[in-house]
Amino acid sequence: MEKKKYCIYNQTRECFLSLNITRADTSFERLKGLIGRLRLRYDEGLWMVPSSGVHTIGVLFPLDLIYLDEDYRVIHCIEYFRTFRIAPLRTNAASVLQLPIHTLYSSQTQQGDQLLICPPEEMESRLNEQVAYHHSMKERAG
Repeated sequence: MEKKKYCIYNQTRECFLSLNITRADTSFERLKGLIGRLRLRYDEGLWMVPSSGVHTIGVLFPLDLIYLDEDYRVIHCIEYFRTFRIAPLRTNAASVLQLPIHTLYSSQTQQGDQLLICPPEEMESRLNEQVAYHHSMKERAG
């Protein structure tokens, strides 16, 4: 059975981080992680749920890491996390995104940013709701 895919949108920076994230939400999936993969494509990633830290022991390529709280707010970022390392634990993290290197740099994602994570079929309607909300707020202010 194929795992459901997710899109990640940085609401603060108004840009997509990924359109093809796999959620690792069982003990086995979190344990296996990215072990055995030769690389991540630019649009792939792994979302470890729940998680307060990860490791790259057995992972063959570096990663960008984003730690999220339960509301998908960025609480910690690590650029270019090398292989065969154990990342720091963040006890207030609810999940960790493992993304291709340069994702943080290219998106300018940083601590405090608000992310939107949902299946692709929901993304368009969620973004349209945000646009409508911001439009109505501008009309009230203007």
